Amino acid sequence: MKNDIYVCLINDCAETRVPDKADIDTWVESAYLGTQPISVSVKIVDEQESQKLNSLYRHKIKPTNVLSFPMNITDSDGRLLLGDIAICASVLSREASEQDKTLESHWAHMIIHGMLHLQGYDHVESEAAQAMETLEKKILHKLGYADPYV
Repeated sequence: MKNDIYVCLINDCAETRVPDKADIDTWVESAYLGTQPISVSVKIVDEQESQKLNSLYRHKIKPTNVLSFPMNITDSDGRLLLGDIAICASVLSREASEQDKTLESHWAHMIIHGMLHLQGYDHVESEAAQAMETLEKKILHKLGYADPYV
């Protein structure tokens, strides 16, 4: 992990199949496109909290795999507080199984996806979605993971 990237990991769920912090650090670092030192919080949540956040911020009454909350505030030391990622472990486990993906590769994809959202990438418009997916695939490929969209 680079000295200029700090990841705060909070595991607030009972799910036991979650990656090691070192893996999460690697995925965060691989998806950071800037040069300024950053802090990112990654919170692993249960379905109840995921649904609550999804309802509050996206007006969707169901749990989801990943939510990103950009901050983009520079602290007095010059470190960019990039934002928070909330990731639902049980939703990821279920999706990986349903989509016939390894759990590790799906976690990597969702952390990278969340990091790109924190940096302003979006997938609402088709052109922006294509750009985001292309970047996700490139980052995942560098890490040795297969195309998640196949």
